Parts: sequence; structure tokens; C-alpha cells
Amino acid sequence: MGIAFVDRWRARHGGAAVAPAARAAGASDAAGAAGGTGEGIGGLLAECELLREQAGLAGVVLDDTPASLSALDQLLPRWRDDPEASDWLGNDAGLYLGTVIVRTVPGAAWRVWPDGRPTVLLPAGRELDVVRMGHSWATDGYPELAVACAEAEED
Repeated sequence: MGIAFVDRWRARHGGAAVAPAARAAGASDAAGAAGGTGEGIGGLLAECELLREQAGLAGVVLDDTPASLSALDQLLPRWRDDPEASDWLGNDAGLYLGTVIVRTVPGAAWRVWPDGRPTVLLPAGRELDVVRMGHSWATDGYPELAVACAEAEED
């Protein structure tokens, strides 16, 4: 996928990885911590620097809760005028969506595929391509991030 820090992390740890939260769902653990401690792949994926900067400029605090996803959905999409910014913001929006899901849905976990693509594995076994969802949100406004999170909570 070409997310540099994921590629470097994957090179050190090898292969597809599932964060520890997935242990409860019976998945293997190769990723390190995924919680709010900033350790492991979950901490790296939660950084979302560009999105946090853009949200902050608009007065939106990203506190890793579903309510912050609703606030993001309400932002005016000024970034759509700049394809490069839209692409980076799409990555960050997807990673942030995944971060909120992993931190709020019991048993949800990050999974990083050998190609570097991060997804979220839900307890029922469904896998969400959150980066794809983030790109769609950044370019088209759909799916709304809060709705995607609510659907993951229902799964």
C-alpha cells in the first residue's frame, strides 16, 4: 500500500499481523500493543497527523471517540480541491476510523497484510478496509465515518 511507517514496521515484524485485541477473538498476535499506549502498530496507525492538524484548525478535537467521527463528518471538505491533500487525508481518515473502532469495539483489532494494507478485524470475523473507506469519505463524503463506526459496533 505504501504507508512508509507500516512498511518499516512490517519489515521488522514480518507478515500479516493482528493486534492483541484479536486474541480474544482467536486470532494470532504478531503486532504488539494496539491500545492507547502508543506502542506497537496500533499506536503508529493512530497518529493520523494531517487529519489531526486539519481537524484542529477547524476546532475539532480528535479524542478517539465516535463523537469525534461525527464532528469530522460535519467539516467542510475544502481539501477536495487538492488531490494530493485529499489522498493523504483519505489515508489518515481511514486510519483514524480504524483507531476509533479498535479502541471502542470490544474484540476489534488491527490487521496488517503482507502488502502493508491495514484493515480492522471485527469480532464476528468481518474485515473492514478502513483506508479505502477513508479515501471514499475524503473524495465523496461517503461513507460517513460515524455511520461506519456505528455499523462496526453492531457487527
